[in-house]
Amino acid sequence: MLTAADLHPSLSDPGLSVMSFLNEATARYPDAVSFASGRPHEQFFELGSLEVFLARFLDHLRTERGLGEDAVTRELLQYGATSGIIRELIATMLRIDEQVSVDPRSVVVTTGCQEALLITLRTLFGGPDDALLVASPCYAGVTGAALLLGIRVEHVPEGPRGLVPEQVLAAVKRLIGEGRRPRALYVVPEGANPGGTSLGLDARKELVALAQEYDFLLIEDHAYAVFAPAGSPPSLKALDDATQVIHIGTFSKSGFPGLRLGYVVADQALSGGVGPPRLLADALSDVKSMVTVNTSPIAQAIAGGMLLSCEFSLRKANAEAALFYRENLDTAHSELTRAFGAPDKTVSWNRPESGFFMVVSVPFEADDAALERSAHDYQVLWTPMRYFQRAGGERKLRLSLSYLTPAEIRTGISRLANFIEDERARQTT
Repeated sequence: MLTAADLHPSLSDPGLSVMSFLNEATARYPDAVSFASGRPHEQFFELGSLEVFLARFLDHLRTERGLGEDAVTRELLQYGATSGIIRELIATMLRIDEQVSVDPRSVVVTTGCQEALLITLRTLFGGPDDALLVASPCYAGVTGAALLLGIRVEHVPEGPRGLVPEQVLAAVKRLIGEGRRPRALYVVPEGANPGGTSLGLDARKELVALAQEYDFLLIEDHAYAVFAPAGSPPSLKALDDATQVIHIGTFSKSGFPGLRLGYVVADQALSGGVGPPRLLADALSDVKSMVTVNTSPIAQAIAGGMLLSCEFSLRKANAEAALFYRENLDTAHSELTRAFGAPDKTVSWNRPESGFFMVVSVPFEADDAALERSAHDYQVLWTPMRYFQRAGGERKLRLSLSYLTPAEIRTGISRLANFIEDERARQTT
């Protein structure tokens, strides 16, 4: 008989069951206001855009690339290049939106950001002493991928503004002193999931300098940067003059999740191999060929048509959405202030500048049992922060504000405030 003990040990880790638990809770309480889902809002989706974007890309193939009908058919309906068929378009978008100039050969188009993380980690981590540094708290997708691959993870505590370079340096030195190799640091510089933090310019520059000095790579997750306000600091890749940054992006937020499309920029030169010079992107492509073979050319065609239609500026195309998400953050802050006054030692919250998320500190254990009481008795859902870190976060909860209207946020915060007040009263009786 097959038992759970026969399966990979990662499956016993609670981190892999986070999304299942939240999905089940949402299904059980369909009338609850849900601050659990990190989905983009569907008011910015338009079903008819699929046809428009596909037609625009087909026109691009026929008129701008000069392909005949047989070649166009082959491009979209046959197995495609493992590295992708829209690498040049993505490179153009990066130049226009992010002021990042890369050779299209350094781009690998992936089946979502999660595959990008998986193949990047699999490619980089080859020895038992290699360590992946992550912020604590951290997006569960990268720690989950590391768990599946048997990669050792080193958690670096975040400060109020995200990763602190001095803390990263201390962790790097400690790993080196233990005879281990700090191989890469995963970082979300803008609107991080789950904490909502954004790094300032000085911190970004310091992280790039540390990576160069101590010879580790930065894995930059760029998912939420498209919603950053004007004047925000540049990406880590834009500050990278020594190819220390692997840049990962996704169309799930800037387009729509149903595309299941991401990309990796890996322009690091590989040395010591045989044959012609290779980039890290070539190695990622080799790994990808054993995972998904190639990313759907049809999905790529839609994303390519979207890039062509917005003249390669996803930031401009998402300006309205960015304003909506920032207004949602402001609404949540205003409603929490209305309910509790100024943050204090028992109830407090951060105020992110962009992204989908904010964190509330509460005077009780924000665990699964508390979430169940909140959902059942108060009809409001949220996510325990303990899901995103190995230690700490026991009295913190994450609010995701992207999938709600301002009116729903006001209702949800009112219910949440009643729940917090009643829980606080329980602690004193």
